[in-house]
Amino acid sequence: MNIKMASLPQLTHGSFIPLYRQIQQRLLGQIQSGALKPGEPIPSAQEIAATLGVSQMTVRQAIKSLCELGVVYSRQGKGTFVSGIKLEKDFRQVLSFTEDMKARGSTPRSRVLSFDAQQPSAEVIEALHLRAGEKIIRLKRIRQANSVPMGIECSSLPLRVCPDLLDTFDPRNSLYEVLAERYGINLVVADEVAEAGLADAEAARLLRIAEGSPVFFFKRISYVQNGQPIEHVQSTYRGDRYKIVNRLTRPNVGLLGSPQSM
Repeated sequence: MNIKMASLPQLTHGSFIPLYRQIQQRLLGQIQSGALKPGEPIPSAQEIAATLGVSQMTVRQAIKSLCELGVVYSRQGKGTFVSGIKLEKDFRQVLSFTEDMKARGSTPRSRVLSFDAQQPSAEVIEALHLRAGEKIIRLKRIRQANSVPMGIECSSLPLRVCPDLLDTFDPRNSLYEVLAERYGINLVVADEVAEAGLADAEAARLLRIAEGSPVFFFKRISYVQNGQPIEHVQSTYRGDRYKIVNRLTRPNVGLLGSPQSM
C-alpha cells in the first residue's frame, strides 16, 4: 500500500461531518504536513475509495472541493496534483485579522463592543452543529489598522471548547493565538462568503464612514483539522479599504481569491 494512503486516518461513519468533507480534511492534512508535496500527484480516487471503504463518487467530491480551493489541480489523463502556487499563500491561510494586518505592515488594534456567553441564533446553531441548549461565547469587535477602523467582526464559538475564555482572554488581543496556545485549537480551513452592500446607520457610525457607503459583508465558518466547525463569524468591512481579488484560470486549475486590504 502507498505509504501516503497508509497514513490516512479512517473515516467516522455516522458523523455529522459528511464523508467527502472528512476525506478533504485528511488529504489537506497530508498536504499541509508535507507528506504530499507541491507538484506531486495525490492518490487516485480508486485508491482512496478502496482504502477508506467509500464510493469513488464520494472521493471525487472531496477532490473537486480541493480543486475549487486551489489546493490541488487536475490534468486530463494524468491525475490530480498538489498546487505549489496556492500553498505559498493559500485561500487567505485562515489568518486572523491580527496576523493579516501584521503581514501587511500595519499595526492591528481592536475595540471591544461586547464579549459574553449567550444563547446562539438559529444560524449559529446550524453552522456549529450545536446541541439543544448549548451556549456560545460571542465576541464583537471593531478591527483597526493603524488606528483606522477597517471592519466590525462578530465571532461565535461553542462555550464547551473554551469554557474559561471569558475569564482568561483579553479580547483586544488575537483570538486565534489564544485558541491555539491555550486550548490547542488550530483553525486550518474556512468556508467564507462575501457580499457587497451598503452601510447602515450603526455600521457607518462605528466605521466612521457615511451611511450608505459601500461595504463588504462576510460570513465565515472555520474548521479544525478533523472537520469540526469551531467558529462562526459575521463581519462588515469598509469597501474603500478592502477589495475582492480573484485569480481566474482555465478549468480544473481554479485558484480562489481572497479579500485583501488596500
